[in-house]
Amino acid sequence: MNPSTEPIRLVLVDDQSLVRAGFRMVLDAQTDMTVVGEAGDGQAALDLLHTTAADVVLMDIRMPRMDGVAATEALCLRPNGPRVIVLTTFDLDEYAHAALRAGASGFLLKDAGPEDLLAAIRSVHGGDAVIAPSTTRRLIEHFADQPGPSPSPAASRPQDHPRLTDLTTREVEVLTAVARGLTNAEISAELYLAEATVKTHIGRILAKAHLRDRVQMVLLAYESGLVDVRPRS
Repeated sequence: MNPSTEPIRLVLVDDQSLVRAGFRMVLDAQTDMTVVGEAGDGQAALDLLHTTAADVVLMDIRMPRMDGVAATEALCLRPNGPRVIVLTTFDLDEYAHAALRAGASGFLLKDAGPEDLLAAIRSVHGGDAVIAPSTTRRLIEHFADQPGPSPSPAASRPQDHPRLTDLTTREVEVLTAVARGLTNAEISAELYLAEATVKTHIGRILAKAHLRDRVQMVLLAYESGLVDVRPRS
């Protein structure tokens, strides 16, 4: 770690003290990370984060008093609030999806290996999202199967969606590719663009549509009708 670089400040939120202790042992062993606080439920986390500055919160889902979804939503509404990584026991359970909608920057399974956990924290701290391409595909498939309102009536002309009107044609193509679960390298090959150019387009999409990361790009693409994720007959 560069000596001038401050360590990533972490808060652990889980109702099981042994789980928190296990995470702390791994995280505090890293030279670029430090655990600045722990909480046993969502409300305790909100109270703690009123007085303790943090960069990334590792948030459990099922907890007493206030669950991780409600706590994530509250944190993501705070100006300059920390980024949230949701931890869940079950891959792509409904609570994890709700937390992503609430503004979480991604999620991990609790049994993820230490390397995956550390990489996820560094990625989120750097402004990216913890959603692998294969997971992105399953994510939008999950949304397609959910009951509730259909995508926006603008689906026939998704470019008319208010959050897409400022995007160029190329940016819409890149957004669509991200929503399909393609990596930057795959988008580069498919659209005949340099990978650095793909990254530039993604940065512009995030800024123009007021999005935090790739997770929210996927959600916007689905909700606007830009991608067709309805089950095929």
